[in-house]
Amino acid sequence: MALIKCLNASRGVLRSVGARYLSATSQKHAPTEMYVRDALNSAMDEEMNRDDTVFLMGEEVAQYDGAYKVSRGLWRKYGDQRVIDTPITESGFAGMAVGAAMAGLRPICEFMTFNFSMQAIDQVINSAAKSHYMSGGMVTVPVVFRGPNGAAAGVAAQHSQCFAAWYGHCPGLKVVSPFNSEDCRGLLKAAIRDPNPVVFLENELMYGTAFPVSDEAMSEDFLIEIGKAKVERVGKHVTLVSHSRPVGQCLEAAEQLASEGIDCEVINLRSIRPLDIETVQQSVMKTNHLISVEGGWPMFGIGSEVCAQIMEGPAFDYLDAPAIRVTGADIPMPYAQVLEDGALPGVKDIILSVKKTLHIQPITESA
Repeated sequence: MALIKCLNASRGVLRSVGARYLSATSQKHAPTEMYVRDALNSAMDEEMNRDDTVFLMGEEVAQYDGAYKVSRGLWRKYGDQRVIDTPITESGFAGMAVGAAMAGLRPICEFMTFNFSMQAIDQVINSAAKSHYMSGGMVTVPVVFRGPNGAAAGVAAQHSQCFAAWYGHCPGLKVVSPFNSEDCRGLLKAAIRDPNPVVFLENELMYGTAFPVSDEAMSEDFLIEIGKAKVERVGKHVTLVSHSRPVGQCLEAAEQLASEGIDCEVINLRSIRPLDIETVQQSVMKTNHLISVEGGWPMFGIGSEVCAQIMEGPAFDYLDAPAIRVTGADIPMPYAQVLEDGALPGVKDIILSVKKTLHIQPITESA
């Protein structure tokens, strides 16, 4: 299992997220840049150093440094009591994490991939998410479930799913989906300190990507409020709403469209539940057009929820065209790379959707 995951990870970093981002871990970079895996690692390290009740558990997180090296060095620094290798029993160690949280600890429960969290979904939903309500507020469950989410590369249907809509559907959970290194640092630190159970959805293909980070983000006290979106790019013609890796595709599409005089506003949701619909509403009331972009399936997805809330709210009267969803194909993920590429949304799909909603005729090459 670890071998498959490592091969998958090494293949995944070769896929481009956008020309503006580094994508090879061995590539030298300026001190103001940080790789996503290092952002996650530093966030856990700082919170474990700050609070003795924080500990990490999961498959191969200790001596092996994690399947994606996100926990590199933590076992050597904190020892067996706080960085714990578990058997391949997701339901078992997720249940242990929930119990530890109820007893006053702050566990970080790593799933090697969120596809494996389906083995533990009863613990996440019925035990973690509902206990505070069912106990009349007497029991808190400050646990973080984290790990790679969404489509990877070449691992086919059973290992290529986005769980944002799955977990975002359930009251009692907070669900976050970071895009860049600052998101990962600030949101993971906030999740660890939160008194509620938090599902923290990372992206496997982003671990080896470097992003600029501010001096503020490097502070040990840097937190990003869960439930607040970020406007990554200001624009006036159309609003692009996304989360996780597709945010980078939206930014790349926006750059290409800018050369044609089309000004896109790009919103990084950051948080799935709670959902910052107010930021989206303000943007739509300015641009009068809305496109949601996500890597998951179209049925009952994050884009569906965003569009529904816009239709039900004050921004509806400002729309000059129907909202459009750009999603993954409504099929199990194929294994063949050419089919896999076709099943996932790309920059070209976003550009075509923007031109469609703005009623701009795409230019076609003559024969």
